[in-house]
Amino acid sequence: MSHRQRQHRRRRRGGGRNRILLALGILGITCAIAVLSLAGYVLAIAATAPDLDELKPSDKGQSSVIFAADGSRLGYVQSDVVRTVIPWTRIPTVLRRATVAIEDERFYKHKGVDYNAIIRAGVRNLESGENLQGGSTITQQLVRALYIKDPQRNLNRKIREAKLASELEEEHSKTWILHNYLNDIPYGTVGGRTAIGAEAAAVVFFSKHANELTLPEAATLAGLPQAPSQYNPFRNPTAALERRNEVLDRMAENGYISRGEADAAAQAPLGVKHGTRYTRRREPYFFDFVQDQLIEKYGVGVFRRGGLKVHTTIYPKLQDAARQAITGQLPYPDDPSSAVVSIDPSNGYIRAMASSGTYKDRTFNLAAQGHRQPGSAFKTMVLTTAIRKGVDPDRTTYVSKPLQLDLGDGSPPWEVKTYDNSYRGTMSIRSATLASDNTVYAQLILDLGAKAVRETAELMGITTKLDAYPAEGLGGLRRGVSPLEMANAYATLASGGMRNKPKAITKVVFPDGKSDDLGEPERERAFSDGVASEVTEILEQNVTGGTGVAAQIGCPAAGKTGTTDNFNDAWFVGYTPKLASSVWVGYPNALVEMRSVHGISVAGGTFPAAIWHDYMIVAHGDDCSDFPPPSEPATFTPFFGKYATTGRSGTGSYYGDDETGTTEEDGTGDDPGTGDNSAGGEDYRGYDPRLYETPPQGAPDVAPAPDPGAEELGGQ
Repeated sequence: MSHRQRQHRRRRRGGGRNRILLALGILGITCAIAVLSLAGYVLAIAATAPDLDELKPSDKGQSSVIFAADGSRLGYVQSDVVRTVIPWTRIPTVLRRATVAIEDERFYKHKGVDYNAIIRAGVRNLESGENLQGGSTITQQLVRALYIKDPQRNLNRKIREAKLASELEEEHSKTWILHNYLNDIPYGTVGGRTAIGAEAAAVVFFSKHANELTLPEAATLAGLPQAPSQYNPFRNPTAALERRNEVLDRMAENGYISRGEADAAAQAPLGVKHGTRYTRRREPYFFDFVQDQLIEKYGVGVFRRGGLKVHTTIYPKLQDAARQAITGQLPYPDDPSSAVVSIDPSNGYIRAMASSGTYKDRTFNLAAQGHRQPGSAFKTMVLTTAIRKGVDPDRTTYVSKPLQLDLGDGSPPWEVKTYDNSYRGTMSIRSATLASDNTVYAQLILDLGAKAVRETAELMGITTKLDAYPAEGLGGLRRGVSPLEMANAYATLASGGMRNKPKAITKVVFPDGKSDDLGEPERERAFSDGVASEVTEILEQNVTGGTGVAAQIGCPAAGKTGTTDNFNDAWFVGYTPKLASSVWVGYPNALVEMRSVHGISVAGGTFPAAIWHDYMIVAHGDDCSDFPPPSEPATFTPFFGKYATTGRSGTGSYYGDDETGTTEEDGTGDDPGTGDNSAGGEDYRGYDPRLYETPPQGAPDVAPAPDPGAEELGGQ
């Protein structure tokens, strides 16, 4: 080869090397530019992320819990999320280690971002062609849970997430980060409710508290956050088992447990068990009643955010006693239903709200929502109206008889008869109450005025709209009343004329620790304690010797029966000095006549009075105190209504004129000249109180018989 040829070959070789070097140089420069561009891009995106101090952590809330008056838990408020925050000391070490091993094995070495994990995840994703791993640390996942709303799976989010994770690590310890992670991460959804945090997950998947978890159980839970649906042990037990064993292997590799412990735990079954702690509710009817009150007071927003601790007035012991009283009297499936409500007269606290049946079969709350006709139990409102007006229940009399009363409004006559179609002639208001005589009370209602009866009922605590029809005084209400209303109305008598607003909630504690004290009684004076005492005395007699004898409990008690036409509804409503209780019996879904229940027709003095007795024997406890004497005894003045006859007492009697007395035209057959039941006649003596000033001026002494021919002014 010539010299020229050798030189040409060298030039060609040199030119090739130069071109390779040039290409490598260009590639290097390009890569450098790319790296710088990427770095610039990362820095630019990171710069758009706000500082951690500017962000407010997302409040995931907690499940609201409702407590009974004795401090026991009634249940958790239902929501789409269940969560209970627990302290670090109640999170078991085995769960902490399992979580670190599977989620972030370099957790205690990195500063919020694990670059080794990011590279490792990227390589695996490239090899598989799928996005299998994200390389996020526990700190990054916590940032995502606390500070990033609706996170998108893209690079921009990852960059911002990494920046915030680094800042979080600068501000908080590893213990703080892991503790919050284990309280805030979702573990999966069961029954439409997502378990947030370790405590909720332990309850939902294993029906136990987090600090009770075994090694295999802790490993199962630790494996869930990465893909809660895929590894849900109820839906996919095979995948959940494989994932659990992977967690156990990682724990052994990182020295948290021995290989022998891992192998032994891997042989254990999943052992999952549906937890009912967040779904089970004691006293579901009362529970719903409380929830409605919470929403009414605080709004649906506060209610749904959760984290409330709600303390209520109900006593589980009395709830049990009420149900036992009902089933003891009405034990068969085809028996009528019953509801019991008790109210503390001193403060309006609802102490019992129970009914027959189960919440599964019927969600309607008979005790609070059921509006039925009260029958003669509403006569107490008429009696109270009379006492308020100063009508003497012993000296004011009416004639018990079948009635056809013209109400003067163009409607057909009001036909009134007694429950058993028996009539007792002239009766005082007291006697008519003990006999629950409809005909006497119908006349009394007309004399008092239906509007006055409505006013008294509302003063006592009836909230259902009343129409002021005369028949309402006998229990013929267009809308009916609930057992809750009736118990509260009678509680007004038990409290000496003080009406309370019924209360179910005494205290609400909010997530921030602040509380709202709702236990202060809301009371108003409805009428004097003298009026209440007079009514109570008569209703006590009704229990000891009237229609309510089946309700006797061996201690002072007052009450009234109620039975509607055709035996559709039956009631007993009564009270002691410390507790007012109503009992309703009937069929809730239709007006079914209760003419043969255990072989008898159901009136207020039968099953309702017996249920009241059985319940109150337990409910009144050791207290057997008497009703206190009134500070302002009731005072009475002569009453002369259109339908009243005479009134009598041991100290004398008073009369009205022909318009107020009962005559032969009323159908009594009495002789108007005897002076017993009518005004006027040859024995007419004394004075007509309507010709004198009303009290406080006293009535004059009885006048001597007038001279023959003198003008009769009326009298005794």
